Amino acid sequence: MNKLLFFLFIINCFCQYLFAQETKETTEYKVVDSLFREDQFYVSVSYNLVQNRPSGFKQFGFSQGFTAGFLRDFPISKDRNWAIAPGVGYSYNNIKQFVNSDALFDGLNVSENIQTRIVSHGVDFPLELRWRNATPTSHKFWRIYAGFKATYVFDATIKVETSAGSEKSKILDDINRWQYGAYLSFGFNTWNPYVYYGLNPIFKDGSEMRNFNLGFMFYIL
Repeated sequence: MNKLLFFLFIINCFCQYLFAQETKETTEYKVVDSLFREDQFYVSVSYNLVQNRPSGFKQFGFSQGFTAGFLRDFPISKDRNWAIAPGVGYSYNNIKQFVNSDALFDGLNVSENIQTRIVSHGVDFPLELRWRNATPTSHKFWRIYAGFKATYVFDATIKVETSAGSEKSKILDDINRWQYGAYLSFGFNTWNPYVYYGLNPIFKDGSEMRNFNLGFMFYIL
């Protein structure tokens, strides 16, 4: 009889443990379900297909763009599928172009391709309207994020290379320090195509060149 009572006691303790664990998991799920946020760190890598280039200018190599930063996710719907996300980040652009000397100077005996590289660094202030079909238990979901961002350019240089040598100059006074643009990122899980279009020219006067980036956006947490 004593052995039977001891056996029943062990079974009772085991059942209580399982019930407690189930209750704990249910409670944790409810907490996560009420507070989860998505995609608060971001990184993008893109190719800059500059628009409105001056006559005679052509791109060469890979004109890369890079951004990274933090976005604070604020869900605005009960299921947390809709959200807005303001943030701050960093952006880098390297625009590589060449122009044939014949397009710039008349009467030269030898023509050559003059290479230029415009490199800029800026602080981004993005704001996104977000839709995603996320759940509190899965990090794999569809997303469509539309955004607008203002960029304050704090450094910009141009490097010109000819057969006679190369020269590097600061051009911060020649460009629009505040640049604005709209962008869209969409996709499933890790890989998200990314498009950005500049709404104002890069330079203050003369050239109407605008940034137009195509690439991928990666979100973390």
